[in-house]
Amino acid sequence: MATKLPEAPKVGMVSLGCPKNLVDSERILTKLRSDGYQLSGDYAGADVVLVNTCGFLDSAKEESLEAIGEAISENGRVIVTGCMGKEAEVIRDRFPQVLAVTGAHQYEEVVGAVHTAAPMPPSAYLNLVPDSGLKLTPRHYSYLKISEGCNHRCAFCIIPALRGDLVSRRPDAILREAEKLVAAGTKELLVISQDTSAYGIDIRKEPRQWKGSEVVPHMTDLARELGKIAPWVRLHYVYPYPHVDSVIPLMAEGLVLPYLDIPFQHAARDVLKAMKRPANEAKVLGRLKQWREICPDIAIRSTFVVGFPGETEEDFQYLMDWLDEAQLDRVGAFRFEPVEGAVANDLPGAVPEEVKEERYARLMEKTAAISAAKLQAKIGRTLDVIIDAVDAETGGASGRSQADAPEIDGEVHLRDAGHLSEGHIVAVEIEDADDHDLFGAPVAQ
Repeated sequence: MATKLPEAPKVGMVSLGCPKNLVDSERILTKLRSDGYQLSGDYAGADVVLVNTCGFLDSAKEESLEAIGEAISENGRVIVTGCMGKEAEVIRDRFPQVLAVTGAHQYEEVVGAVHTAAPMPPSAYLNLVPDSGLKLTPRHYSYLKISEGCNHRCAFCIIPALRGDLVSRRPDAILREAEKLVAAGTKELLVISQDTSAYGIDIRKEPRQWKGSEVVPHMTDLARELGKIAPWVRLHYVYPYPHVDSVIPLMAEGLVLPYLDIPFQHAARDVLKAMKRPANEAKVLGRLKQWREICPDIAIRSTFVVGFPGETEEDFQYLMDWLDEAQLDRVGAFRFEPVEGAVANDLPGAVPEEVKEERYARLMEKTAAISAAKLQAKIGRTLDVIIDAVDAETGGASGRSQADAPEIDGEVHLRDAGHLSEGHIVAVEIEDADDHDLFGAPVAQ
């Protein structure tokens, strides 16, 4: 007589916030799947719903609370985890029916809460999961988290309060995970942490064996080894410490993508000082020039905060002039927003909302013009592009060049590309450009 398997409980997941949160969600789901749980793509089919929250900004907190409320309304059985778990009392005051609240990267606690809320029937046949784990991103790219927490104490940020000080992962563990991801189909590894440049400073004297060699826990050594594993390796959240200079030759060699995501935040010295960030904008300009001499195709992306308390019109104009000189490839900006618990909330010189909006618009107009000019210069070139989506009916496709990270940068739109597949890396002749995107066709093979 055939064995009838018990029905495994189903778990739904709502993942909010940054890619680091997405990695946490993947790890939680991977553990639950290995324990035998099934995954539900909707509220109705889930025995319990996890909401992985973001708590960085007040607006993000409100979005998290709205997501919790929706999950309770649609399902009723909700477990909350993530950055906003630090404010359990706020969550429970608003939603007393929440089953459990855990903090960021508390994997064991949230998995334990799921086991309590929806116990798994004992069965040796239900514990199945791929070696690479479960992914919430497309098969061909994966976020690779190399550390947790941050040692900086920026005035506008509460990440250390949410996630603690820097804790680096062992390099051999990171490289082993990278190998599994690539074996499962990953073509592009997106290296993330709160401060990628600081990777390993807490375990610097603990080198590990990897493939018969010793690997030092340092950003440069790790990037070099990752470049041997994956076709594309992209570095995010890189603070411009002096040792970042040693990564640029790896980009020139093709081991690492010529791309750096550096959160400059501002350029005016007084604003940087108030933000409690290094005020070395002049030196940075010189280093950008040196990096471009070593690796002419390097793309620099950054984010900036406008309307920080005390920011004067002179400070903002200094930033605008600095951007003219820096000629960054990709820029995002945020209007300053108070975050509960941040030191910046108590600073004098609050900037009126209408001034923030006006400065934000001016900054985005300038950076769009810089981006447009840089993209126009690429017309006629042949660039490698990773394919993210294909429309077989129209024959079109979209992908990204080496200068474009998923979801935050531009895209490359292709014609005559219906024969391609997601994850293919193809040579594309660039035919046109706008402010943020490129247009072209695959080169005939």
